[in-house]
Amino acid sequence: MIRWRTLALLSVLAALTACNKDKAAEPPAELVDIKQTLPVERIWSTSVGGGGEKLRLALGLAAADDVLYAASRKGEVRALDAANGRTRWDADVKVELAAGPAAGEGLVVVGTSSGTVIALEAADGKERWRAKLSGEVLAAPLVAGGRVIVRTVDGRLRALEAADGKEAWMVEDLVPRLTLRGTSPPVRAGDVVFCGFDTGRVMAVSIPTGDILWQAQVSTPRGRSELERLADIDAAVRVAGDEVYAVGYQGRIAMIARDSGQIWWTRDLSSYRDIGMDEGQLYVATSDGDVVAMRRRDGGVAWQQAGLKRRGLGAPVLHGGAVVVGDFDGYLHWLDRETGRFVARERPGSTRFATTPIVIGDRLFVIDDGGEITAFRAGDGSGR
Repeated sequence: MIRWRTLALLSVLAALTACNKDKAAEPPAELVDIKQTLPVERIWSTSVGGGGEKLRLALGLAAADDVLYAASRKGEVRALDAANGRTRWDADVKVELAAGPAAGEGLVVVGTSSGTVIALEAADGKERWRAKLSGEVLAAPLVAGGRVIVRTVDGRLRALEAADGKEAWMVEDLVPRLTLRGTSPPVRAGDVVFCGFDTGRVMAVSIPTGDILWQAQVSTPRGRSELERLADIDAAVRVAGDEVYAVGYQGRIAMIARDSGQIWWTRDLSSYRDIGMDEGQLYVATSDGDVVAMRRRDGGVAWQQAGLKRRGLGAPVLHGGAVVVGDFDGYLHWLDRETGRFVARERPGSTRFATTPIVIGDRLFVIDDGGEITAFRAGDGSGR
């Protein structure tokens, strides 16, 4: 256990050193005035508390049946009415949290840096069970097929029984000596779970049996130093029909066949944030702060917006017919899907947006590193 915590700490220090050197050489891009052509309305806001801006780790938002779920570093888990932000219930799990919540099948699940997974009843927040795992939980779990599936930093993907938390199966991958601080969250499509690993590999695993169906090498470690060889897939894999999309740090973005794991196309790209997607394009916030739109069919670049370089971007999502992405300074930027031009900007707070926003219909829900949750409505109401 000490070994993994040491490696995680080294990862943080290495990443911070690299970032600090970059910042000394080139500061974050300054925002320019824009002509706002997309109407954006702030609907409501509330807070679950941050417990330290840099300590929220993978504490984001989850949604099920028009209810939002959020958690604080200090152990508070809250259910909110998505329409107005009013609290439906509060629970205190009395441990510091690092990841989640995840919601589904009547459960709300959170994880800790010490490897504890806690399942609460979605109806009232009462605890159903808690389980102790061997590694830190730094990505939201997945509730699917009667299982709670958890990725831990020790390279393991585990399925726990949703009823009682007992382990159903476990698969694992190698862990490099140096990795980024974080892990890829498991994603479901049918009865298969897809997940990225620190080796640059994507794995498809049967939810009922734990059988590995295929593995695909998306990013290959390159370079002489351990830092140069970082190739983690920390972003969530995206699945659409027969297509799987994955992106790695200092690596590539790839389109993979869902049934076989065959790689259909790849492009050099570096990102550790989740991919946005619509019917024709992918949207990626690169590790140096560009927002790139790529054609799903062949990976060709449709446009690239460089006006947010080095602003520590979060994951892009589709909202109000536009692409929205948050930055390290608390700004949200809406970009035109066809051209990448800025069409709106809001600043609900002054702290970073690091986790992926939630979109329900025409409403966007974001949580910043201070634990402030804000709901927006934008555009034509289509929520595309």
